[in-house]
Amino acid sequence: MKNKKNDVILIPTDFSEVCQNAIDHGASIAHTMKYRVVLLHVINKDTDKFLDDENLSDDAISEKLEKIASKASKDYNVQVEFLVKKGDLFENIKEASETVGAKLIILGTHGKVGFQKITGSYVLKVISVTNVPTVIVQKRRYVEGYENIVFPITASTQDRQKVTWAINIAKMFDATVHMIPKFESGKFYKNRIMSITKQIKNLFDEYNIKYVDKVSSPTEGNFSKQVLDYAIANDAELIMTLVNKDKGLFFSSWDEKLIYNTSQIPVICINPVDTKKTTWVGY
Repeated sequence: MKNKKNDVILIPTDFSEVCQNAIDHGASIAHTMKYRVVLLHVINKDTDKFLDDENLSDDAISEKLEKIASKASKDYNVQVEFLVKKGDLFENIKEASETVGAKLIILGTHGKVGFQKITGSYVLKVISVTNVPTVIVQKRRYVEGYENIVFPITASTQDRQKVTWAINIAKMFDATVHMIPKFESGKFYKNRIMSITKQIKNLFDEYNIKYVDKVSSPTEGNFSKQVLDYAIANDAELIMTLVNKDKGLFFSSWDEKLIYNTSQIPVICINPVDTKKTTWVGY
């Protein structure tokens, strides 16, 4: 039986620079959110070269994780634990997230390189197998707090499920949510997006969330480009998007462009759940 979700942030690491950045990022927000952190290293065939280069044994990995956990705990004043697992990377991340009841995962991505190859479709697989919201970070250092959150809106009714995390994060960090409804010329989809946007605004008003409404333009390029350009221009610290288990991200044609955006803005990917079994706000 799966554990009930706890106030836990799970952070997989392969001891690389970008994964250390993910640890710093996750530990810092854990302090604000009053969560605890669990570090995870998965030993598999892709780690062999790393272990050889660093002269590490399996036992040494636990020792290394213990040192990293101790430092993060001291630096950020949070509880930090660690796990070591062997086998398939994706299955072990999934199993670990269920075992600890993770409510959030922070995943450092190497871009186009990295011995565990957490890139492109691999990142999407890690996200989709866990059913846990996942923040993708690159080498950009985390500056304390999320002040501006970019929140794209499409005609998918599942987009509304992002509201839960948008409200929670915005309240914790006193952030402004920048809604970007996608421009649609067709009457049906235009009305649908207008309706969804109105309902989201009503919820933001109910929870006293600061927000900006910026409708995308039919003359300024495709929607994905406009989302990224807006995020860069407004110094966003976080972009919220939705995972589609059949097609990858809802921006399915530009998944790598979103994850590896040139400004290295962290992206939180929300897994949609059965709307018949949940509400917009709460778990």
